[in-house]
Amino acid sequence: MQAVKMYTTAVCPYCVRAKQILQSKGVQQIEEIRVDTDPAARQHMMEITGRRTVPQIFIGDTHVGGHDDLVALDARGGLMPLLEGQPAA
Repeated sequence: MQAVKMYTTAVCPYCVRAKQILQSKGVQQIEEIRVDTDPAARQHMMEITGRRTVPQIFIGDTHVGGHDDLVALDARGGLMPLLEGQPAA
């Protein structure tokens, strides 16, 4: 299973839901980077994603995007292959 990294804040319902989706797919560990307590982390997130909103989700080296992007990836059957190390659909 690929490593999962997620940029989050403390009170983000979309972050909570994204974590639930990933856990339902067998992800046991998510590296969370809290951007609400670390301005440098938020700046870095914005530089590497071009986005300001959370969550921002990475599976391996692939930037999935936010919650809606994760849901769309799963709906088209690309989430499990990506988690298993195959290219995104």
